[in-house]
Amino acid sequence: MSDNAPAEDRLSTLQAGGKAGVARALATLETASDAPETLALLDAANAAPRGHVIGLTGPPGVGKSSLANRLIALWRQAGLTVAVLAVDPSSRRTRGALLGDRTRIATDPEDAGVFVRSMAARDRLGGLAEVTWPAAVLMRALFDRVLIETVGVGQSETEIADLADTVVLCVQPASGDALQFMKSGVMETPHILVVTKADLGDVARRALADLKGALSLAPPRPDGSVPEALTCSSGSHEDARALLEALEARIATASASRLASTRMTSLRAWASLAIRERFGREGLSTVADELSCVRFDAAPFSSAGAVIRRLSATLRTFQNKESKTPARY
Repeated sequence: MSDNAPAEDRLSTLQAGGKAGVARALATLETASDAPETLALLDAANAAPRGHVIGLTGPPGVGKSSLANRLIALWRQAGLTVAVLAVDPSSRRTRGALLGDRTRIATDPEDAGVFVRSMAARDRLGGLAEVTWPAAVLMRALFDRVLIETVGVGQSETEIADLADTVVLCVQPASGDALQFMKSGVMETPHILVVTKADLGDVARRALADLKGALSLAPPRPDGSVPEALTCSSGSHEDARALLEALEARIATASASRLASTRMTSLRAWASLAIRERFGREGLSTVADELSCVRFDAAPFSSAGAVIRRLSATLRTFQNKESKTPARY
């Protein structure tokens, strides 16, 4: 279908199409992110949320990809479609990335109900790539479950909380005591905490006890939610199903109003990020008042895109005046 077709028709075509069409749509997000047709498609996707976005985060080597494999298999057994956005770290020098997470996620290429896309974080340090935000919105309109696997994170990379409807934090046994958990900024974001490699036995159980102790001392969440902590071994079908049930229980009880509020906050975070990435903090400060007036419950991507275009035009005008100003000696 032509890019000039109405956004709703293009979205319907994507919903009925195969993986190749979805891949092309994501490629367009990366190469023509500010095009009016792209922004209109994202607005249509944002207005038709079909699925739930789950952020899977934790330090490198904790077993996120193994856990993702288990969750994908169980969701497919339940008849749910799944999209995976796997964010990989990039070289600070070349900005290239191995994109190895995709190779660790084993799916049937013939299964139209699973779509996996790797993304390079580039020079972002928050665990996500900028394009992950609009990609998640698009995937949320096309699939029942959208799983975002972040770059391996430490104690302060918490951008996933600005994007996901539900955040799962993976913790490795023997990775630290309760004090380490308490001081980790990332501990403030998860809804479900998983001690991986539960087959290690006592050391995993001690890590779970430390986690629960840290959670008991944490301040109440603004949304009133109570985090859940459990152990899981990616090699155990029963453990993976227990995690799946915890996720599905949260999804089933999430109120529409709370989700809408969370997603609107997420879009505001994306708009601020996109402007700061292009124009720096001064640019963001320049349009702060205008951005605060944007209605993110109606055509948020087109509205934010209009702000970006006006700021770009202002910058070009300023640069042209500067170039025509005679040099003074």
